[in-house]
Amino acid sequence: MCRFLAWVGAKRYLDELVLNQEQSLVMQSRNALIGKTPINADGFGLAWYSERGTPCFYKDTNPAWSDANLKQLTHHTQSPLFLAHVRASTGTATSRNNCHPFGYGKWSFMHNGQAGGHESIRQELDGMIPADLYQHRLGATESEAIFLIAHGEGLDDDPIGAMVRAVERVEALSRKRGSLPYLRFAACWSDGERVFAARYASDRFAPSLHYRACADGIIISSEPLDADSGEWTEIPANTAIETRGKSLRLHPFEPVPQKYHANVA
Repeated sequence: MCRFLAWVGAKRYLDELVLNQEQSLVMQSRNALIGKTPINADGFGLAWYSERGTPCFYKDTNPAWSDANLKQLTHHTQSPLFLAHVRASTGTATSRNNCHPFGYGKWSFMHNGQAGGHESIRQELDGMIPADLYQHRLGATESEAIFLIAHGEGLDDDPIGAMVRAVERVEALSRKRGSLPYLRFAACWSDGERVFAARYASDRFAPSLHYRACADGIIISSEPLDADSGEWTEIPANTAIETRGKSLRLHPFEPVPQKYHANVA
């Protein structure tokens, strides 16, 4: 699977979380303590926001721990909102276009999980992406497809509801044409002002997701960045969170794929 983290709040240097923690994201790339795979070496990516309103991305296919540019960039870059991801491929190629986070307009998105039987449903999955958005389908992952499908479901106006509907449609397709596990989904997405995250699975193995409220903002992470602080909260399965600055709200995240099952011919 994958590991990721996000920050929203006061400006801080990216390396404070990406590199300079007991269980930083780069540490998780070589020794994740929670999750299916301890090694997440199939590329990495960053998305951060400034006054320009759209995210800036840096991605590469190197393992995060071996990229000198990542160390330099995160050491010298400050942002009030950023996303970072290390990838463990579930089958698609190791390439920049398959590295998270993905972006379109003001939005960025990253995912840890899978759609079961992706190789069997990939063509139909692509068909769920609206035609006017398909030019932005740069890679081959189900993660990017879910992101673009959510745009078609109204991400701008209903960021959580649109993601629920995208997950419903993808899971319905996997149940009809794919294989177990039909869908596992921990994801984080942002419009540059708010950060959303959700945790869900079609079985009882929802990928891990946690948050920590700090004095000047909120961290969202696949696993705690330290072992002993006791200040991390696990996000329950079937739950989404919405953060802006230091505020946090919980929402239900309960896809009902059966609504779409009959529409999968």
